[in-house]
Amino acid sequence: MKILVTGAAGRLGSQLVAQLQEEHHVRGAGKVGDASHELDIADYDACRRLVADTNPDIVLHPAAWTDVNGCALNPRKALRINGLGTGNLAAVTAQRGIPILYVSSNEVFDGALDRAYNEYDYPNPLNAYGYSKWHGERAIAQVNPRHYIVRSSWLFAHGGRNFIQAILGAARAGKPLRVVTNEVANPTYTNDLAAAIARLIEAERFGIYHLVNEGAVSRWQFARHVLNLAGYSETPIERISRHEWSRPSLPPEYTALANNAGASIGIRLRPWEECLRAFLDAEAAG
Repeated sequence: MKILVTGAAGRLGSQLVAQLQEEHHVRGAGKVGDASHELDIADYDACRRLVADTNPDIVLHPAAWTDVNGCALNPRKALRINGLGTGNLAAVTAQRGIPILYVSSNEVFDGALDRAYNEYDYPNPLNAYGYSKWHGERAIAQVNPRHYIVRSSWLFAHGGRNFIQAILGAARAGKPLRVVTNEVANPTYTNDLAAAIARLIEAERFGIYHLVNEGAVSRWQFARHVLNLAGYSETPIERISRHEWSRPSLPPEYTALANNAGASIGIRLRPWEECLRAFLDAEAAG
């Protein structure tokens, strides 16, 4: 299968390229060596040329502006990249009859339910990032009938800086830790998500999927588990409300996702506790 991956220099995109190239012919849109192309997804003609030149059997589209605070400060840019840019890819793939997989977010929901969100619960985003991702979902669903929409949450990956690394960095430096107790979602290991996506495109079952590591947890509980596993069980963490953590973008409160559609075709991700331990072991070994 010929696969085009957008955002191939990003954490999820690079992991998709690494896993899929073992069995498929993969091209990446991003700075990832020889098998790569530059792409501004907000440029329709650039999207059209790239898809025409690579002629893939499927396009995987994890590329996005994921800086949620940046999106809050510049919602027009968020919409241009995450919404309208995704619409460009939806249009050019639909014109050529090519399936597309779009990676979306739990932040398309408002967090008002007292249960995990199902795949076809109606989105109601609270912030600019969530709105831009929902706009992308709508573009995909309305323009290209051969689509996968994959929602995930709280991704963590090797390299760069994420929530886990921020918590451990503060603990090592002896800095005080204050973590929110009333934001709840599913921590998800990028390696596991990439493997699940690889299985999904082989299944050829279009639709909406919630692919997250199993189990929901608060930010505070997640941080506590990280420190305990890393040998900082005596390090205190102050419990605070999400309204006490000042930031431009306020995330929804409870956005755990239920994996119903994926599980129905045999695609499940391991519990978040297991993937966290695997992540920390790999970090220590690397």
